[in-house]
Amino acid sequence: MDRERDRYGRPLPHDADPSRIVPSVPERDVITGVQAWNEALDYLSRDQPFHAHEVFEQRWRCAPESERACWKALAQWGAALTHRARGNSVGAQRVAERAMHGLQQATEVPTIVDVQRVSESCAELIRG
Repeated sequence: MDRERDRYGRPLPHDADPSRIVPSVPERDVITGVQAWNEALDYLSRDQPFHAHEVFEQRWRCAPESERACWKALAQWGAALTHRARGNSVGAQRVAERAMHGLQQATEVPTIVDVQRVSESCAELIRG
């Protein structure tokens, strides 16, 4: 059995206080872009960036080839936010730089994606 995790995706001890346990993202082979974007934003609104990263990664795996660079960049954005939440500013900065570059290089970005929001967030993470 996998270990329970906290809101930032860190594994918890087997005897962890149940109030610290956050359910994992449901495993699925297919998730639409609209579902992924909305679900990830919901996780971010609840201060669960690791979960947003996981949702974006699920979409990246099943997205059309033309959209994969975008979803990969969004997964990196989620990872950068997770690093910041865990207190790793250097990791947040480095991954945010990759996310920003990847989003800028993406040839197809679904209209649901708020590029300005992601870019501003990445810029903030890069500044530290």
